[in-house]
Amino acid sequence: MTAFQDLQPRLRATKRFFFFLLVLIYFFARAAVLYVSTADAVKRRRRLINNTTHVGRLLMRSFNVTVVPINVPPEAENSLLVGNHIGFIDIVCLQSVVSSVFITSLDMKNTPVLGQITQLGGCTYVDRKSRISIQNELQDLVQTLKEGFKVVLYAESVASNGEQVLPFKKTLMTAAGKAAVPIRPFVFNFASVDGGRVKFEHRDSLCWYSDEGFAKILWRTLLLEKITVEIEFLPLVHVPEDEDRSHLAVRVHGMVSARFKPFYPSM
Repeated sequence: MTAFQDLQPRLRATKRFFFFLLVLIYFFARAAVLYVSTADAVKRRRRLINNTTHVGRLLMRSFNVTVVPINVPPEAENSLLVGNHIGFIDIVCLQSVVSSVFITSLDMKNTPVLGQITQLGGCTYVDRKSRISIQNELQDLVQTLKEGFKVVLYAESVASNGEQVLPFKKTLMTAAGKAAVPIRPFVFNFASVDGGRVKFEHRDSLCWYSDEGFAKILWRTLLLEKITVEIEFLPLVHVPEDEDRSHLAVRVHGMVSARFKPFYPSM
């Protein structure tokens, strides 16, 4: 009986993994059709991100994740969403709630499979290692906002280990003022795991923050029975174009950090 009980999580995870693969195939097939059948670039991106939202909701089933959204912004809102980043679950959960254009790195674009997912998901890219290209990329971001999209910026630039919200990088946040749209801060928190409280031992099954391969963290996450997360959208921050970018980064970081529930060893 004990041996069977030990085997159960692996059997469940295997079943979920194959469902995950089926959803991924479905995503690629549907997104490819949308991509080649839509000539207008703006309409194409709109259809791609809507498809990603639809697929994101399916993926929640494979991980048995329940998303509890708080103060969801209006569908027609045009804003720069800025919040904390602790892995890959937060991306899928956020997109399942709010159809958005995600900003990701050129490194991710060049990563096999994940790169193709981001391209067909309507993402936009920045080279976080190059200060020379940042101004051109900032203009691309401003243009995307002016086209009416919600755009998600993980201003930490990398995923944290869940123990704190890392300092926000400031340059790309100025896109909101340049595009004359507000910033919508948001906070992502894990609320429960397997029907109980979140423990420190769960961290490395929930957060993807190191150079460890995606397959390993994916498998550890699938081994969990169920996960509940909360995404809280905070009040709008209206940004004058001439606002000091350092002050802006600190202000928004403070709002997000104040609502974040960190992992700590004794939890």
